[in-house]
Amino acid sequence: MAVNRKNLRVRVLERHEGFDDDLKDATPADRIAMVWPLTVDVWAFMGYDIAQYRLSRHIVRVIHREG
Repeated sequence: MAVNRKNLRVRVLERHEGFDDDLKDATPADRIAMVWPLTVDVWAFMGYDIAQYRLSRHIVRVIHREG
């Protein structure tokens, strides 16, 4: 589904300019926590396997020895 970006309007708001006063003190983590259940529902509705999109929790660092 392509979006015609020529017709999009964008407005940058400062934190104090939000539309909802209930969210003015919300941290980014709070806002993500509010949106996450909606995101999961949309992925399920679209037929995506939610498990594939999870953040990888295993981090590996390879250090090569010199010489």
